[in-house]
Amino acid sequence: MIKVTNLTKAYGDIVAVDSLTFTVQPGVITGFLGPNGAGKSTTMRMILGLDAPTEGSATIDGKPLAEHQMPLRKIGALLNAGAAHPKRSAYNHLRALAATNGISNGRVEHVLNLVGLAEVGKRRSGGFSLGMGQRLGIAASLLGDPEVVMLDEPVNGLDPEGILWIRQLLQDLAAEGRTVFVSSHLMSEMELIADHFIIIGQGRLIEDISADDLRARATGEKTLVRSDDLDRLTPLMQADGVSIVPCETKAATVIGVGAGEIGRIARDNGIALTGLVPEQRSLEDVFMSLTAEAVQYQGTSTIAMAA
Repeated sequence: MIKVTNLTKAYGDIVAVDSLTFTVQPGVITGFLGPNGAGKSTTMRMILGLDAPTEGSATIDGKPLAEHQMPLRKIGALLNAGAAHPKRSAYNHLRALAATNGISNGRVEHVLNLVGLAEVGKRRSGGFSLGMGQRLGIAASLLGDPEVVMLDEPVNGLDPEGILWIRQLLQDLAAEGRTVFVSSHLMSEMELIADHFIIIGQGRLIEDISADDLRARATGEKTLVRSDDLDRLTPLMQADGVSIVPCETKAATVIGVGAGEIGRIARDNGIALTGLVPEQRSLEDVFMSLTAEAVQYQGTSTIAMAA
């Protein structure tokens, strides 16, 4: 079990993680979600003791990782798949890690086979593709047969077969009673496997919620509205819990108020509608609405020539 209590990390005036408190339970897959720059990787580094918190604490089974005698047997983590020395073979990279925790070479061979790298285990890791490097990082996280597995963006670089494989692997680990903590900014991927979600934005906790409860929110009303007088209609629809997102010329997606109510508002104010289409919200829609105010980096959808 991972327990985070009032965890804070500040770099000067910049607060990367702001008083986070949550618990990651064994036997389930917990998705750790948030936009880019939300503080997910910094939080994971503090759980591993790689960064010291400004305030608060992070423990694994009741104490900091540094106090566990065999850390690789307690927690296996993937933060940077490119951490292996490029001139060292996959086998020797894992063997060096194994030696620090009294893990046998037989276990090294086992995890190489588990992740599908047995045939290339003697090759230098510097020649690996992104997906192969990712598999090597996952092999390292499983090396100590740990009780807790923590992976940062584990599907990065994997092909479709690899994505299906990692989904099944995570489900098997949770079914064995292990604590599985997986970070991602891809709600579409996490909704396929996660049983619980920790959602953060700008370093702060937004939601600590079960997958079932989050899916219940997806049953809320979502409607595509088209009108030549959308600018006048928009403020009339605005209310607490209502999200209005322009999606094309003279059209917007409205979440939190149904098509019937929108039609009534338009009628009562003499506004003609050219389209009113109810839609089903996805979990990704819910995630986007929860984190809308916490997105740090936003691009535009318009490409224009520089002056």
